[in-house]
Amino acid sequence: MRYARAMAFISAIHRVAWLGALARAGSSISWVGWVFWAIDDTPQSAGLLREALTETLQRPFQRAGVDVTQIPQGDDDDAFAARQAMAAQLLIGRRAIGRDLDGILRTHAAAAGIDLPALRTVSNPFDQALVKVGARLMVGGADDVSLEELTEAWESVWAGEPEHIERIRAVHVAADRSGVDLHARSPLADGLRGLLHAVEKADDRLLCAAVRACTKGSGALMKLLMERAGDEPEILATLMDDSMWDQWVRVGGVAPAGRLGEAAIALSTVQYLVVPGWAGDLERYLMLMDDLLSTPGAAEAPADPAATLGGPPR
Repeated sequence: MRYARAMAFISAIHRVAWLGALARAGSSISWVGWVFWAIDDTPQSAGLLREALTETLQRPFQRAGVDVTQIPQGDDDDAFAARQAMAAQLLIGRRAIGRDLDGILRTHAAAAGIDLPALRTVSNPFDQALVKVGARLMVGGADDVSLEELTEAWESVWAGEPEHIERIRAVHVAADRSGVDLHARSPLADGLRGLLHAVEKADDRLLCAAVRACTKGSGALMKLLMERAGDEPEILATLMDDSMWDQWVRVGGVAPAGRLGEAAIALSTVQYLVVPGWAGDLERYLMLMDDLLSTPGAAEAPADPAATLGGPPR
């Protein structure tokens, strides 16, 4: 019975890692092609990356019929109402994700009698409550979502220490009393417009470095999940017992081939560029994954060429 449960756990890891990996195969260059542009590290290849990232970030808006250049600005009631309508439009037809990568792995690990680190943040980063707030942030920026609305959305799916939410609220209240607007310092202060601006204005070499790091990270992660974690669950525990599991892996670290993977790499690249300290944290996590891959058993041929291409030398 225990063997059957362990095998089910291994199978779950493989299913998660291969999620959508072969979907739409050959339909585009996908993020695997971005690797070569990032390695080239020339003004021309940086331009190609900039174009690909910009197109990927705008794709959900285009699919929903929302023109980013036509998002009304200003704090008058009509502009605000129009942005709210656009945010609602983004959610039409969106498939709800009941459980994320973390939830799937934890369920199968528990059935197999394998202990994993406890949840530290939200139960599901793709919960509808967070997605609705996220759509409003992407359209209108931080000014369109109050601190209380944002906090309530996080609280509704929070699985970590309750005191952490209270500390965040207290920090914002203290800053507000001091005349400091933390909302304005958020990477999403200007919504999607701000993210597109960050990609557009990024230094060529920094942009290439960001894509190299994010694709290498996703390639290493896929390799660990597909080839190692099923037989060595302690590797999964090590990966999960790090803040980057929540900050990166759960929200875009797994990048299958195709448009889903392109979106994951694009979001990771933006975080690398705009979130203070995130690039350093990813580099540290890359070292951790390199150490795990360098242990015995890691030298076997990869099951998927994209996993290898995702990990170019820096």
